[in-house]
Amino acid sequence: MNSNNNSSSHGEVDQRNKESLDSRFNQTLKNVQGLLKGHSIPGKILLTRRLDILDDSGSQERSPSYQRSFSQNDAGTSDDMDKSVELTSSTSKNEDAANEVQNSAMGTRATDSARVTKFTKELSGQMVILERLRELAWSGVPPYMRPNVWRLLLGYAPPNSDRREGVLRRKRLEYLDCVAQFYDIPDTERSADEINMLRQIAVDCPRTVPDVPFFQQAQVQKSLERILYTWAIRHPASGYVQGINDLVTPFLVVFLSEYLEGSIDSWSISDMSAGKISNIEADCYWCLSKLLDGMQDHYTFAQPGIQRLVFKLKELVRRIDEPVSRHMEDQGLEYLQFAFRWFNCLLIREIPFHLVTRLWDTYLAEGDALPDFLVYIFASFLLTWSDELQKLDFQEMVMFLQHLPTQNWTHQELETVLSRAYIWHSMFNSSPSHLAS
Repeated sequence: MNSNNNSSSHGEVDQRNKESLDSRFNQTLKNVQGLLKGHSIPGKILLTRRLDILDDSGSQERSPSYQRSFSQNDAGTSDDMDKSVELTSSTSKNEDAANEVQNSAMGTRATDSARVTKFTKELSGQMVILERLRELAWSGVPPYMRPNVWRLLLGYAPPNSDRREGVLRRKRLEYLDCVAQFYDIPDTERSADEINMLRQIAVDCPRTVPDVPFFQQAQVQKSLERILYTWAIRHPASGYVQGINDLVTPFLVVFLSEYLEGSIDSWSISDMSAGKISNIEADCYWCLSKLLDGMQDHYTFAQPGIQRLVFKLKELVRRIDEPVSRHMEDQGLEYLQFAFRWFNCLLIREIPFHLVTRLWDTYLAEGDALPDFLVYIFASFLLTWSDELQKLDFQEMVMFLQHLPTQNWTHQELETVLSRAYIWHSMFNSSPSHLAS
């Protein structure tokens, strides 16, 4: 009898707890939806991710805490900038919050002196603490530090500075050997499949980022071809898949920036030595390999990883913005019709190329968690146009989503997309049952 009563009592407590969680979740979601409805955002949402200091008990666990401050960039008044809204997992104050308020329209947040000092400190030690580096890189990396930071985030360069130069030298020689073994050979030594794959790569390289003249240079396309073909031969489970050509471009630009100055519009590699070009290609090859190691089923037959994430995206949009979700469903629009390219090319074809490396700072900072976090970024990206989409019929939506009006985007729009994604991820991550399929 007592056993039944206890069981009933526990059941009632569990139900009340669930109802309380649901109530809190729904209220939080409602509040954030109000803040994030495009024009009603009070300003750019700036995010700081940090690790709590170890407590006096000597606990070895570090738990992440989050602080988000809303800056009134358009108004530009100091009073507005001092106002902040906190959605934190702890009550700790972040003494560096003021340093995070940057002029996003100029894209200078990653290069303010306080952040540069933090990056310099993390990179100057004998052993780089990767978790700290990820925390910093998530909000943007100073451009001249990007090559080193990206190599470290991807695990290509070792965190131990004493080993770094030797490892990079060995990996670059290994790439050179692979090119000699697989690429620099006559077609008579290739299989029919390898010949077809090389031809497809040769066709796709001129189509890569066609609106950036730099990528139309013959020598640049030849470098892309060598990297892609060598990667495909060494990764037979997927081989070459259209879209992977886009994924090389951020690496190529970042690693070239160590040797070339000024705007990419004025770049040329015609005067660069073969040794430098080979080193740059090697870095691109190994970093591409590291990136795709975490997304292997995105590029295998039928690309099941992408299909799974597209389904998650549809579910997330339904949870966050039911009206636009219902409208898209009523019009018969399938998410695969537009979002497949987003996942396949990681938005490289959807935003101005000058914003891509900033976006990839966040991608690489996410590490192994990137595939799941992409769902939140792409939901935030899509819902940027929630109001517009609800006014369009099927054909108009297809055309709109294939030619999104992002050509004039600045860092501010991109930061807003990332900020929304981060908030939604924090919310849903603590209530995973709300995304159960």
